[in-house]
Amino acid sequence: MAQRQTCTRCVTHSGVPGVWFDDAGVCSYCHLHDRLEAQWPIGDEGRRLLEAEVERIQRQGRGKDYDCIVGVSGGTDSTYLLYLARQLGLRPLAVHFDNGWNSETAVSNIKQALNVLDTDLQTYVVDWDEFKDVLIAYLKASLPWADAPTDLAIDATLYRVAAAEGVRTILNGSSFRTEGKMPAEWTYTDGRMARTIQRRLGTVPFRSYPNLTLAQFARYTFLKRIHTLRPLNFIDYHKDQAREVIERELGWRYYGGHHHESIYTRFVYCYLLPVKFGVDKRIVTHSALVRSGEMTRQAALDDLERPALPPDRVAEDVAYVRGKLGLSQDAFDAILAAPARSFRDYPSYYPLFEKLAGVMHRVLRPILPWTPPFLIELEQRKAAARAAAAQTEGR
Repeated sequence: MAQRQTCTRCVTHSGVPGVWFDDAGVCSYCHLHDRLEAQWPIGDEGRRLLEAEVERIQRQGRGKDYDCIVGVSGGTDSTYLLYLARQLGLRPLAVHFDNGWNSETAVSNIKQALNVLDTDLQTYVVDWDEFKDVLIAYLKASLPWADAPTDLAIDATLYRVAAAEGVRTILNGSSFRTEGKMPAEWTYTDGRMARTIQRRLGTVPFRSYPNLTLAQFARYTFLKRIHTLRPLNFIDYHKDQAREVIERELGWRYYGGHHHESIYTRFVYCYLLPVKFGVDKRIVTHSALVRSGEMTRQAALDDLERPALPPDRVAEDVAYVRGKLGLSQDAFDAILAAPARSFRDYPSYYPLFEKLAGVMHRVLRPILPWTPPFLIELEQRKAAARAAAAQTEGR
């Protein structure tokens, strides 16, 4: 077996899908990071850009109960984002998608933050039996990111609430400097794929599950003029410092790890991905922290040698998830033993996005001032494929 190549700048290695390395051994995800740095500067320029966005949001929100939507999970990023929104003088409506997997700490964090910040909350509670069936269908689909139905439903819920309230901006708590960009092979899903998987492998149709189709996205984006803004990209955001602020100001409590505010997400992140798929998503997040100077490269490499969660906690989560989903041991073992699949094995919008990446960029530019990382990654991959093809022809 060929030895894996590891980026000379971060800890991304050649086992990460879609990665390529330049002559200096620097990976394509570092190049993506640098493009995003140029697009979302911090310091004085970042503050200027963020202030301009705040003025726009306030102007568009005049006469309305709220001027922006913030999705809250009880985690570090979403809680700090809500705090930041209030500090910036915005009037957010907090929205929570309750999928039945919240930890007690996460629920407490949401309540505490809302009380201190005097912020209203809308909670969308999905029918548990239906959502359980959706999760099992995704497990049977044998895709790495089995928690994709939650991500998709959160996006759909935020758009629905924004449209109902007449709000044109959704604030997102992600930051490429701390999160990085996950490869599509590990995380991709969309409304078409979700509908297909549920029809093939589920037992009930979508009723309360808030799916997000391409037609719905187009309606929200082009007709309702709703777009997503990532304020944390404009500031020198550090998770440890953010935790200190929300602990001190909001009485927030830490839940133990990245995405550990949801029991099911923790199960997928710490057990299903590494055990069945050989995937450790910390490679991406640790690489982002290395690039941003929050972690040394050696510390990241050392941490990746350790499990993301102690074995006894993993065993507890596995037993809890299996029991809550109502899966027998045999059914659960069959899911683990089934061959891994790719998102490309299911109908989705992704081939269309691949084909029309450049067109999408031009069409969305008047609505979205910043190019989504998803489109930049697609453009990079297409350029790398063209370069590889040219090199092959030249031999």
